Amino acid sequence: MPSPQTLVLMLLGDFVLDRDVCVYSGSVIDTLARLGISSHATRSTLTRMAGRDLLRRQRHGRRMYFGLTPRSTAILRDGRRRIWDTGAVNDRWDGTWTLLSFSLPESWQRQRHDLRSQLSWTGFGPLQGGLWIAPGEVNARDIVTGLGLEAHARVFHARVDEITDIAAMIADAYDLAEVAARYQDFLDRWENAPAAPDPLAARLRLTAEWLDAIRRDPRLPVEHLPADWPAVRAQKLFRDLELCYAEPTAPLDLQPVREQ
Repeated sequence: MPSPQTLVLMLLGDFVLDRDVCVYSGSVIDTLARLGISSHATRSTLTRMAGRDLLRRQRHGRRMYFGLTPRSTAILRDGRRRIWDTGAVNDRWDGTWTLLSFSLPESWQRQRHDLRSQLSWTGFGPLQGGLWIAPGEVNARDIVTGLGLEAHARVFHARVDEITDIAAMIADAYDLAEVAARYQDFLDRWENAPAAPDPLAARLRLTAEWLDAIRRDPRLPVEHLPADWPAVRAQKLFRDLELCYAEPTAPLDLQPVREQ
């Protein structure tokens, strides 16, 4: 089951994002209760999210409403882009790669860890030593400059020579079994799922689990992946189910956002 915070974000992504409205806390509590989340857990989650600048509070009379902040708006827009614009299946790869080469002093363990973590999150894989690759044109500049490592890193955009076995290179740089397992887990949970008696609850859980799978996917070119790559079937299943649960009704109490 996705975390309460993730489910709250999925709910706000459906009903609040880009609408200049905020939602009554009681509506959030009632909706998450349909997913088995206790009212205490939901209240605690809302409080923590507000403290982490993921939600803004707004009072109307005796009721407390929650809206999005710039931070949570950016997170939800990124999720929407990953789900609907880029998708999980990279079948339009242009043959280019982004290469990032770095060399850090041995004593910079924390900087090395932070760089590798951000590179992995952005779709890079370690090819050898301090050379990492990612399919397509990836904005590595923001990662490098954000960590203050401009003097220790170089970024290139290139194509491989015909002598290079792309499928073998991908297998060397990425843990394909781990990526495939996330999609297979999604298929195992949803492929033969019974009809959903509560479309809204099913939609929130479906979207949260799908987003969790694709957020960590480097979107490798499908033409160089195994023929039975599970992301292809998983993406079709998600989109079919999403249509089944489209525009679920929800008795949400919404209010216009007031300028702060």
